[in-house]
Amino acid sequence: MWRAWKGLTGTIPSLITGLNPSRLSLQPRVVRVVHKTRAYSSFFRELEAQLAAMRKHAVRAMPGSDWQPLEITPGLPPERADVVIVGGGVVGWSVAYWLKRKERIRDGVRVLVVEKDPTYSQASTVLSVGGIRQQFSLPENIHLSLASAEFLRSINEHLGVLNEDPVDLQFNHSGYLFIASEKGAGIMEENYRTQRYAGAKVTLLSPAQVKEKFPWLNTEGVALASYGLENEGWFDPWSLLNALRRKAISMGVYQCFGEVTGFRYSTHSMPTDDSHQMSFKRIRYVNVRMPNSLEYQPVECAIVVNAAGAHSGKVADLAGIGSGPKDTLAAVPVPVEPRKRYVYVLHCPDGPGLDTPFLIDYSGVYCRREGLGGNYIAGLSPEEEEEPDTRDLEVDYNFFQDRIWPLLAHRVPAFECTKVASAWAGYYDYNTFDQNCILGLHPLVNNMYFATGFSGHGLQQSPAAGRALAELILDGGFRTLDLSALGFERIFHQEPVLERSIV
Repeated sequence: MWRAWKGLTGTIPSLITGLNPSRLSLQPRVVRVVHKTRAYSSFFRELEAQLAAMRKHAVRAMPGSDWQPLEITPGLPPERADVVIVGGGVVGWSVAYWLKRKERIRDGVRVLVVEKDPTYSQASTVLSVGGIRQQFSLPENIHLSLASAEFLRSINEHLGVLNEDPVDLQFNHSGYLFIASEKGAGIMEENYRTQRYAGAKVTLLSPAQVKEKFPWLNTEGVALASYGLENEGWFDPWSLLNALRRKAISMGVYQCFGEVTGFRYSTHSMPTDDSHQMSFKRIRYVNVRMPNSLEYQPVECAIVVNAAGAHSGKVADLAGIGSGPKDTLAAVPVPVEPRKRYVYVLHCPDGPGLDTPFLIDYSGVYCRREGLGGNYIAGLSPEEEEEPDTRDLEVDYNFFQDRIWPLLAHRVPAFECTKVASAWAGYYDYNTFDQNCILGLHPLVNNMYFATGFSGHGLQQSPAAGRALAELILDGGFRTLDLSALGFERIFHQEPVLERSIV
């Protein structure tokens, strides 16, 4: 027994000496001690393992290693950015891309995109029907979609990445066919003149011409139709989102999955002509909370872009927008809220076929082809009093049965024999003020820009809208398209810019 302990006391000092950093070795020292029992042998093996672990831990803690005493949460955003974009949908990533595209020196603009849904399972972008058209009533909307169509035509020149697969949007070139009753024919003619003047390639069709071109269509009640000849159709929204994100990240944009939970801002006041005080804010920090965690990272920034889509009104609330004294400009909220829309996938083997346009009936029902297997997509925006609950994305199949099917089967008799194969629901970032986008700087929070409220046409206008906002931020004004009519001022002054062609 004494000999064993004597051997042990002779061994331990040599092991401790081995812990000297100057004599560290990644190879564990072998302790050669002769034991008479299995207990002693087990004891020394355990001791040797513990000391080897200590040596390894010491090596990791030396200068030059990546060991840190506290574990850092992966995915944290950087502590500072020039521009923080709240919302990683197609509009947010378009703004990020154009900011980097326009920067005058490499890495001259540090851009962070924050998206709260890492799966994009509830994102408006990927849940849309993917259409693009120029048949609007406002010149601004027509120009936005024309410019976006040009971007999509040459998308690989813009979003191609070296050594990566080219972008394939799966674009279906098929015009929109708007159908008008006698009551709406005059408005359609006015819209047609506006569209042609803006450069859109559209044509008007009489009921007889509609029947000749689309013999499967019931023209009862049709007084006039408008058909897009170029730059219209539909494409895969997910492909555009991924292409913008991939390109922006390759250009140096930072991506973070987390939720913006608040802002830290400074405030200063100025007297007005009527002896009141008007407060102006400037955001200094954006608080980003990590997914499934209470941990958050404050990000110091110079500019915030609110591109949070259906939730951009709530993001604006975090900055105190709309919470000012009654009857003042500070009391005017951002009029954007989520509106749930159902999309139904129909299977109809004897349907209209490959020549199906994107049909918009004057009843509000829309329909287009989906793929080549006899599938179609249909939907209808509900009346104001029918707006569904937005707390979830559950689908109401009775809405199709009761509201959509009778109207659709009347216009396209082939749909009398159809069945719903599947369905989904998504959110519009609905501008309750005038159903048009809000693009520009907030007058009282002088470093928060908005790109929201597109009310269903954000996907198709995102390339041009992102460029316009990047111009506003970096150049101090719009350069390629004059979109000043879509700024926040119209909401303050209660001057709506109404779009008559909302689907």
